[in-house]
Amino acid sequence: MTTQKMLALAKKASYAAPSLTTDIKNAAIYKTAQCIRERADLILKANAEDVEAAQSRLSASMIDRLRLDEKRINGMIEGMEAVAALPDPVGVVLSENTRPNGLKITKKTVPLGVVAIIYESRPNVTSDAAVLCFKSSNVCVLRSGSDCYRSAKAIVEAMREGLRLSGIPEDFINLVPDASRQSANELMKANGYVDVLIPRGGKGLIQSCLQNSTVPCIETGTGICHVYIDKAADQKKALDIVYNAKTSRPSVCNAAEVCLVDRAAAKEFLPKFKEKMSNVELRLDAEAAEIIDGKPAGELDFDTEFLDYIMAVKVVSGVEEAVSHIAAHSTHHSDAIVTEDKAAAEYFLNNVDSAAVYVNASTRFTDGGEFGLGCEMGISTQKLHARGPMGLCELVSYKYLIEGNGQIR
Repeated sequence: MTTQKMLALAKKASYAAPSLTTDIKNAAIYKTAQCIRERADLILKANAEDVEAAQSRLSASMIDRLRLDEKRINGMIEGMEAVAALPDPVGVVLSENTRPNGLKITKKTVPLGVVAIIYESRPNVTSDAAVLCFKSSNVCVLRSGSDCYRSAKAIVEAMREGLRLSGIPEDFINLVPDASRQSANELMKANGYVDVLIPRGGKGLIQSCLQNSTVPCIETGTGICHVYIDKAADQKKALDIVYNAKTSRPSVCNAAEVCLVDRAAAKEFLPKFKEKMSNVELRLDAEAAEIIDGKPAGELDFDTEFLDYIMAVKVVSGVEEAVSHIAAHSTHHSDAIVTEDKAAAEYFLNNVDSAAVYVNASTRFTDGGEFGLGCEMGISTQKLHARGPMGLCELVSYKYLIEGNGQIR
């Protein structure tokens, strides 16, 4: 099937969305989750083929991003079931008022329509994106990266079987049949078929979509996330937070890439930090390099999403300089301060312009599941329509319903 034929079928399926009640959608989600569970062996087999094919091209951390196991498949299923348990975002009355002329105006949520998602090497995005779109009465068109195409195909086949067994058109969930650059370009130019395009991946993919798409695009940003260690930080707490933020899963966008350290704490903190981060390559500014050993930071190291066991380190004069540095280098994703000083925490919260701003917690919590959204479509770093982890409520728009009795203007 060609991409154009798939888009036509997806658009046709979107017209059936109003007939899907909440109970029908939830039952179908549980059925699709059951089908994934029943086909877990097939999905893992397909994923093993993806991982084997990628061994010579991807780093160890990116292979980890690609790999599925029983635990991760269970996590996918749990995310789907969590979405089923959430309130339906469609048909919610946002406001009602009656004008002096008698017109009754109701503002109510509606689906976006056909949502296209271009993503790279994380196969679990397949089920996350599909279930969020389906619960919000949207039709999804998924275009996976070549690295995870076999895995995505096996997941989509299971989910389409779940729809079929539920008596729902399979075309609510679609996977573009190839992972070529041409298919991505077709989605970017699919005016009249695609209502919203969401890229989820590295900087190159996101910039390509923003620059070339003629359909509306929601930017899910790269994550140059910072952890600032204030002079009033509890240093044990700080070590645990920055270690988790960097190393728990370095290949994801909410992993920290930069550690900023207050000059007043640097001589005491940095040697402990060096010992704690023994498995991380540290790239140090000149002042940090006077205190601990590491590789000198290059010109671009404070503007790089490493997605690996690498971290840039800079000594700053205090919270004001930390905030200024973040303003100059952040991708506005997630940034954290570790401090016991309430005034410093308040300054950081108020002045860091990112989608998620933390006090005394790891940036790794910027995640739809952790935020109670079930799972996520991506992390939006823009400000219009959606910001931060995108769940069900970010996948609806609204329309005005006006009831009259012959009024004219």
